[in-house]
Amino acid sequence: MLIRPARAADAEEAASVLRRSICDLCLSDHCGDAQILAQWLANKTPENVLAWIEAPDRFIVVAEENGAILGVGGASHAGEITLNYVAPEARFRGISKALLKSLEAYLSLLGCERATLASTKAARPFYLALGYQDAEVPSASGGLAGLPMWKPLGPKERG
Repeated sequence: MLIRPARAADAEEAASVLRRSICDLCLSDHCGDAQILAQWLANKTPENVLAWIEAPDRFIVVAEENGAILGVGGASHAGEITLNYVAPEARFRGISKALLKSLEAYLSLLGCERATLASTKAARPFYLALGYQDAEVPSASGGLAGLPMWKPLGPKERG
């Protein structure tokens, strides 16, 4: 498996991975509610993924194996992990962890002292196991609730 920066040509396949991951692996978050699912998937289009790949203030990576994209990760230059999704058929292979480590390393190089993210219910135990902590109380947005979390990236968290 190779973790590499996403390219424009990856947008369609990356969008498919995002959509399949949300539909199949985030059931505890959307509970099969068509309205919540439609809202969550609305911006997971090849056009939006391409815009994220080309945005100067974002870093998008993919996990690739044998020419297939198995995972998509993203971060903003503000220190937020914005994407960490794996193809359902590739779950439990260490792909999400590898994507996250790549994104954290990138944010550290930018000088970010901490990484923040909004976790799904399904992914919260994963993030806790990797050193993330719960932040403030989550806020719901039209049926979608993110669980705010953070992790220090440097050797010492500054208050």
